[in-house]
Amino acid sequence: MLLTQNYIDAETALAVIQSKQRVFVHGSACTPLYLMRKLADQSARLKNVELVFITVLGDIEVQKPQYENSFHINSMFVSAPIREAVNEGRADFIPIFLSDIPDLFNKNHLPLDVAIVHVSPPDIHGYCSLGTSVDIARSAVNKAAVVIAQVNPKMPRTHGDGLIHTSRFTHMVYHEEDLPEVNYGLNTTNNEIAIGKYIASLIEDGSTLQMGIGTIPDAVLKSLTNHKDLGIHTEMLSDGVIDLFEKGVINNRKKKIHPNKAVTGFAIGTRRLYDYVHDNPAINFLDIDYVNDPHVIRRNPNMVAINSAIEVDLTGQVCSDSIGSVQYSGIGGQMDFMRGAALSEGGKPIIALTSRTHKGVPRIVPHLKDFAGVVTTRGHIHYVVTEYGVAYLYGKNLRQRAQSLINIAHPDDREMLTKACFERFKRFGEQQKS
Repeated sequence: MLLTQNYIDAETALAVIQSKQRVFVHGSACTPLYLMRKLADQSARLKNVELVFITVLGDIEVQKPQYENSFHINSMFVSAPIREAVNEGRADFIPIFLSDIPDLFNKNHLPLDVAIVHVSPPDIHGYCSLGTSVDIARSAVNKAAVVIAQVNPKMPRTHGDGLIHTSRFTHMVYHEEDLPEVNYGLNTTNNEIAIGKYIASLIEDGSTLQMGIGTIPDAVLKSLTNHKDLGIHTEMLSDGVIDLFEKGVINNRKKKIHPNKAVTGFAIGTRRLYDYVHDNPAINFLDIDYVNDPHVIRRNPNMVAINSAIEVDLTGQVCSDSIGSVQYSGIGGQMDFMRGAALSEGGKPIIALTSRTHKGVPRIVPHLKDFAGVVTTRGHIHYVVTEYGVAYLYGKNLRQRAQSLINIAHPDDREMLTKACFERFKRFGEQQKS
C-alpha cells in the first residue's frame, strides 16, 4: 500500500538540513544514492555538514573535492567510495568496534541531528523496513531529531529489528532505483578455493558461522555442501548462503540462541540475495550491538568466525584495515567475532588470507608495515589459513608461531622469513624441552 499523500520531493525534504549539523547516512546496499545526489545539489547553501556512516556503496557524490567545504565525512569504516577522500585528508576515519557504534549515538558521543535512511514501502499497518541494512541504522533512527526516508519499492522488506512506522519519519521521498550489487564469487581464484577447502575441514557439523567481507568467505561457503545442520550468526550475509539454505545444509537447528533462524546485521550481494531475504522469516536482521556482542556470540557452541586480513606478522599480529599508513577499511566486526568465537564452547576464530597479493607482495611478513594498524592482536589469534595450509597459534610462543606461519607462507618467501625469524629470535625451530 503506497501512502502517496505523505511523499514530498527530495529538495523540500533535504531543506531541513542546516550547516554544521551532524547527519547519519544509511549504508551498504541501503546507501540512499538518490538523496545523496540531491543533497550535493544543495551544497551552495551548506557549510561543514558532518556526514557519519559505516560502509557505503556506489557513487555518493558528496565525497568529491568540490564539496569539501559543504560536507565533511567522518566515517567509522573506510569503503571504496570514500577511500581516496580519507587518504587525501578530505575525510576522517573513526577506529571503533562495530558493536560499539550504537553507543556513540545512544550515549551522545556523536549526537545526531538528522538521519537519512533507505527503506521499503510501508505495509498495510504503516511500517517500512530498513531492508538489507539494520546494523547501526536502527540506533540512528531512534536517536536522530529528524529522519528523512527514501522509500524504494526495490528495497526488500526484512524481518527483525528494522521495522519503522511512517510516523517516525519527518519526511518521506519516493524514488525507485536499483540497489548497489556486489558479486563476491565472481573473481574467486584457485588460491581462495584452496583456502575455502582448508577452512571447511575445520568446520564441524552443527557449527554456527560468521563470515566477513570478501571472496574467501564465499569460497568457504562453496566448500560446505556436504556439511549438515549449520547455523548462521553473522554481521554480514552474502549470496553464498543461498545454495546452502536451499540444500538444507544451513537450517539453524543446532543453534542455542535464535534456533531455526539465521541472524545478521546487514546483507551485501546481488539482486538474487536481496530477493531471497525479502519477507523471509528464516532470516532476522538485528541491531549490531546485539549481533556483534561477544557475550551473545559465545552462547552458540562451535561458533566459527571467518575473517580476512591484509597482512600477518610472524608473531601473529593481524593488520586488516590499512596498508601501512593508507587507510583501506576499518576495524569493523572482526574483533567482536574473533573474541566471541574464542569464548564459544568448541569455537574457532579463523583469519584467512592468500599468501601473496595479486601483485606478488608477501602477506605473511617479518613485521607489519610502518604505521599499519593492528586489528586482531597476537593474544586473540588462533587459526591462520592460507592456500598452503593451517597454522594454529593459540598457546604457542613467538618462535613456534613464526615457524607455523612460515610453513603456510608462499614457498618463495620462506627463506626470507626464516632468516628474519633467526635474526629476531636467535634460533629457528622448535624449542627443546629440558
